[in-house]
Amino acid sequence: MSTGVIIVLIVIVAAVLVVAAVYALRARGPQHGGSLKRRFGPEYDRAVVRHDGDTKAAERELSERVRRHGSLHPRPLEPAERERFQARWTAAQERFVDSPREAVGEADHLLAELAGARGYPDGAQYEEQLAALSVHHAHHVDGYRRVHRVTHAQAQTHTAGAGSGGAETAAASDTEELREALVAARALFEQLVRPGRHDDGRPGTGAEIAPAAASAPASAPGPTPASTPASEPAARAPHGWSLGKRRPKES
Repeated sequence: MSTGVIIVLIVIVAAVLVVAAVYALRARGPQHGGSLKRRFGPEYDRAVVRHDGDTKAAERELSERVRRHGSLHPRPLEPAERERFQARWTAAQERFVDSPREAVGEADHLLAELAGARGYPDGAQYEEQLAALSVHHAHHVDGYRRVHRVTHAQAQTHTAGAGSGGAETAAASDTEELREALVAARALFEQLVRPGRHDDGRPGTGAEIAPAAASAPASAPGPTPASTPASEPAARAPHGWSLGKRRPKES
């Protein structure tokens, strides 16, 4: 083999290695602090707090999330799947009027199932599923965290048994916390159920939820619709009813 052929082969191999390195870096996603902060937004701040202000440790954790889940391509939902998930979410919101704890628990299970259907880690692996969702939906994943945390806290409280003193005040406070958790979780639900660029493009979010006013009783409907970031407007449902109000019958 001549020297010229050997040099050509070396150049080809080097070029292949460079291309492979570029693709590997793209799959890993941004690794520098500024890029991670832009990508993760509020999740970046939570990671820093969780690591007691150690930004390097927080960035290592977030970089590891990107390494594990950055190349994940969510599977689009079939139209029938989307409609089933939307119907179940609407039913959970309606159930909140009479059974707020059960409604939030259903939202928790529904988000886990929906994320699994989209191709994220199975809901039985909650922490891993949450990590994967944070890579792709960093600005909305905290809603899932809240309903999951509230659901499990309520389950533990129910198991331990609550005292009788201040029961009515506690119940009102709990109901408002449940309401806020469900409102926050809706943002992630809308992101996960939203049709992709190759889907049929039909919007669908279930019924509209509104948080209760601070001075209103926990069981009363909230007067103000839940806000959505301006850069990602939520599709409006055909019915303008809110969480805490029964859905009107169709005429």
